[in-house]
Amino acid sequence: MASLFPKWSNTVFRLVLVGILGVLVGGPLFLMAYVRLPINTGQDSEIAQPVQFDHRHHVGDDGIDCRYCHYTVERSSYASIPPTQVCMNCHGQVWNESPLLAPVRRSYDTDQPIRWNRVYKLPDFVFFNHSVHVAKGVGCSSCHGRVDQMGRLYQVPPLTMQWCLGCHRDPAPNIRPLDRITDMTWKPNRVLGEKLARQRHINPPTYCYGCHR
Repeated sequence: MASLFPKWSNTVFRLVLVGILGVLVGGPLFLMAYVRLPINTGQDSEIAQPVQFDHRHHVGDDGIDCRYCHYTVERSSYASIPPTQVCMNCHGQVWNESPLLAPVRRSYDTDQPIRWNRVYKLPDFVFFNHSVHVAKGVGCSSCHGRVDQMGRLYQVPPLTMQWCLGCHRDPAPNIRPLDRITDMTWKPNRVLGEKLARQRHINPPTYCYGCHR
């Protein structure tokens, strides 16, 4: 009795099966890799701002401490964006007629805040507390990089869950003395970090509720 299907149909059937398995297995793997690309995480992308604020000058040249502008970082979950008054504490006298600072003067005169563009964005379902990390000895540069070398601020880490958990599982390299929190030149020191972690009883959560509330 003649076969209902030609012999080459077996080959086609096998190729179809391989294709389906490839899509079922390779599809999710591709998507998992794709969402981790810098184009999706925002990593290394410079963010334009309404005012040309140069961290290299303010932090690197003038030596302004991070906490002068981001003054709630030690007591709040948010680092805070400085109000215009903080800018005018200096620029009321320094470069007070510069065209570059016209938006700052206008904000101060009209009592309308400057609409800064957010650089580090976390999903609404992610809870992050700046004050806890700072109190335990995680320095600014551990997450924000060498801000003193950035003309325009950009996001340094990918901010993926894998990146966060990597630090929570092994926090020692990112722990430093509290008086060096804003030191941009601090180098990771595992031995010191492990000692400080024991002294401060640092045991970051790795369970879901620790960050998803």
